[in-house]
Amino acid sequence: MQSITRIDKTIHEKARLAIVVTLATRKERTFQDLKGELGMSDGNLLTHLRALHDAGYVENRKILQERTQTCYSLTAKGQTAFQDYLTILENVVKLKKN
Repeated sequence: MQSITRIDKTIHEKARLAIVVTLATRKERTFQDLKGELGMSDGNLLTHLRALHDAGYVENRKILQERTQTCYSLTAKGQTAFQDYLTILENVVKLKKN
């Protein structure tokens, strides 16, 4: 049984968890969409996206519309890390019930 001490601290931080959950429920989101949905400042969002990118959990790509936008999505590694995160939380909840 996995313990809460094995939880991924990169994902567990509140703002990064919000980003990962948002990206897990959609294929990709633009920076502006994430900023609006999460109510974060540019600098704060960029800092957390960079941490997730450095961990290999998030990737970005530039798209050209009326102006250049950056889209973010979870990588396969990020999807796996998020599923592992959820599994650990589920196991902790099960332990609490028993």
